[in-house]
Amino acid sequence: MKLAARVKQVTPSLTLAIDAKAKAMKRDGIDVCSFSAGEPDFDTPDHIKLAAVNALKSGKTRYGPAVGEPILRAAIAHKLQTDNQLGYSAENIIVTNGGKHSLYNLMMALIEAGDEVIIPAPFWVSYPEMVKLAEGTPVIVQTTAESGYKITPDQLRQAITPKTRLFILNSPSNPTGMVYTPEEVRAIAEVVVEKNILVVSDEIYEKLLYDGAQHLSIGAVSSEVFDRTIISSGFAKAYSMTGWRVGYLAAPLEILKAVSMIQGHSTSNVCTFAQYGAIAALEGPQDCVEQMRLAFAERRQVIFDLVNTIPGLTCLKPDGAFYIFINISKLGMSSLEFCDGLLSEQQVAAIPGVAFGADDHIRLSYATDMTTIDRGIDRLSTYVKSRF
Repeated sequence: MKLAARVKQVTPSLTLAIDAKAKAMKRDGIDVCSFSAGEPDFDTPDHIKLAAVNALKSGKTRYGPAVGEPILRAAIAHKLQTDNQLGYSAENIIVTNGGKHSLYNLMMALIEAGDEVIIPAPFWVSYPEMVKLAEGTPVIVQTTAESGYKITPDQLRQAITPKTRLFILNSPSNPTGMVYTPEEVRAIAEVVVEKNILVVSDEIYEKLLYDGAQHLSIGAVSSEVFDRTIISSGFAKAYSMTGWRVGYLAAPLEILKAVSMIQGHSTSNVCTFAQYGAIAALEGPQDCVEQMRLAFAERRQVIFDLVNTIPGLTCLKPDGAFYIFINISKLGMSSLEFCDGLLSEQQVAAIPGVAFGADDHIRLSYATDMTTIDRGIDRLSTYVKSRF
């Protein structure tokens, strides 16, 4: 059977594959310590679930506008105005089937053959694959631990060519957990304006910050950069709504209309009653977000301290999200070889850094319970010591 050429250019998601393998092992009764999934281990807060139940009971089960429920679009615009100082109105918002869908639609609307998209590495696994599906060219810019795994203004400036269409900024970062400081964001914004390129800011982890780290949305820096900014976000991480599949894109009207047309001919509206849960998430009590953030902060400290006692491993302390990115270069193994052995020998699931453009690293998610962290890192230590 002949398949479209675009499919052959795309790499399957290692994160989903390893998470699925770990879950299958658990179903078979194997004691697996999984650090693979980028998914909070908390249940969705009750007031959000209740809002969806009430929406079901009141008949919110019909087709809705392809761009999203008007009440939710207005609530998202209000959130962006008050939390992020971004002057979007409801007409600048489209509700999507998760944050990933918002980015995919954007690539389909903006990118075509010959266009370049600048992506700092380490990167979230789907960024370059989405660019390839849109027939664009991912331009990967390597960062280092010395820079906190963050692209510098000079690196960005040097990567820009006449073919550059878009720059992807992700802060807090998946997979590194690092956060661009307000000063770093302002410096990046200067280059965006100077070179007149577009920037999409993936802010899905913005509520998960530690040790006084501050999130500044790049579009809030100036009116000039705001005009060139697209925001991608959603409800999965901060509100533990991963399975609800509700995300959003905020963009200038011309881009928003193009994305809306694509969505209208592909998925149409997001699940109607799920959108009412998202409204409750934004307009309801926010203490649930803080409770989860504090739990993640405690786990972050524990896993960071434990990993740094293991000879041969090094890592930076993450500023946000719920990942820790570990350098394994001293072991002389590829990240895939390392993770395969770790899962088969010690029943610990981790994600190889090659999936993120950093083959000398692995990613652990600490969106899991403290018992799993203690047991899993002990097994990791045993595995590393057998090879170091």
